[in-house]
Amino acid sequence: MPKVSDVTLFFQSEQKTLSIRTRTTMAGLHDVIVDSYSRITAYLAQLNVWMSDAPFVAYHGMNEAELDVEIGFQVAQDLPGQGDLQPSVIAPGRAVVSMYRGAYSELEPLYEEMAAYIVENRLEAENMVYEYYYNGSNFPESEYLTKIVMRVK
Repeated sequence: MPKVSDVTLFFQSEQKTLSIRTRTTMAGLHDVIVDSYSRITAYLAQLNVWMSDAPFVAYHGMNEAELDVEIGFQVAQDLPGQGDLQPSVIAPGRAVVSMYRGAYSELEPLYEEMAAYIVENRLEAENMVYEYYYNGSNFPESEYLTKIVMRVK
């Protein structure tokens, strides 16, 4: 497994975002992400605002039959919404975090290791996972860099 950091417990500070929350299937996820990123980056350009960190997908629960996802970017300021593009906040709180390098389709072993860390350390998962994408299709899949953040109580 191409894990590039330890699985660690962090406190995540509040982060302002601009995002689109929607439902999709696993098969439709890629297209929804591409479309959402395109629309959000166009709106940020219109506002002359830069993102403040890597784009993310938040998984509100992990039901593979129908995914409840929030797709967006962190921003440094409060922004007005437009249609389904809305300002939001990633709330502060504890999280189990690790970095991964490789194809998205091979993330499962790291997810399993992080879930085991939660159990071993007697933490309680919040059923909320974020994936931050530090590069993408202009890189080989073996070089994709992803930060996984599992929220815990």
